[in-house]
Amino acid sequence: MMKVFLFSLFISNCCFSQMPETDIWVVDLIKKEGKYSFEKPLNFTNRRGYDNQPSFSSDGKEIYFVSNKDSNQTDVFVYNLKNKTTQSVCQSLESEYSPTLTCDKKFLTCVTVLKDSSQKLLNYNIVNKMPATEISDKINNPDSVGYFTWLNKDTVLYYKLTNPHSLRAWNIHTNKDVWICDNPTRAFKKYGKTSQFIYGLKKDSSSVEFRIYNPTMKESKIYASYPSLNEDFVWNDELGLIKSENADLLYYKESSKTWEVLFSFSQLGIKKITRFVFDTKNKRLAIVSNL
Repeated sequence: MMKVFLFSLFISNCCFSQMPETDIWVVDLIKKEGKYSFEKPLNFTNRRGYDNQPSFSSDGKEIYFVSNKDSNQTDVFVYNLKNKTTQSVCQSLESEYSPTLTCDKKFLTCVTVLKDSSQKLLNYNIVNKMPATEISDKINNPDSVGYFTWLNKDTVLYYKLTNPHSLRAWNIHTNKDVWICDNPTRAFKKYGKTSQFIYGLKKDSSSVEFRIYNPTMKESKIYASYPSLNEDFVWNDELGLIKSENADLLYYKESSKTWEVLFSFSQLGIKKITRFVFDTKNKRLAIVSNL
């Protein structure tokens, strides 16, 4: 029962026809007089089907993403922004989700749904195309791994399907698995260049509390809150906390403790942003639009 429910975190049903219709857009970002705007919007997956979970390559010239282009399962592809071409990165008998570069940039870590419906973390070698290796096999009950992010080369922050759902930090070398909180959002990010991270906590049926966790002190503090259960946010080292709400990206203005619109994409026909990611230099932004 746990495996089936966890799988539903990614798609509402194993039936191909019921997978959400999503597209990925990329825009160029322009900074002028301290303010950002965007130009050259491009829907590079303009088709029916599931295209989701983008992440930029380390040089910002490519975008990794998952798609069900040719089958009922998802595989990882890469889009070249200069050549405007799409190529397969890894095609397997399993479904891959959330492709994320490791800290050494040699591997793509993915949540992989295996044939038995268990969900585990696997590393895919993008340098020499060697077979994937599982990294989550030492976690207690590893098939309950959902969303994740690398905090550093040793530590994975991950969403686990406990009852209630929980956020945990796992050291891949010592195998130490630390509980952080219950009822987290699916998004959680490294906080700047520190060892700290920011996560969302669903306080009730209508609001999210954003908290910063200090691993050294083993404590968290409230940073901001928002009256919505939309779970998608990022931490941008220049712009701070940014979340999606319908067709807008909002940023938290810490000095006034208010939320303001950073970008609005309604003019592109976008109604709901479900994921978004900046490249490391804030030159480009990729967003996922639910159709």
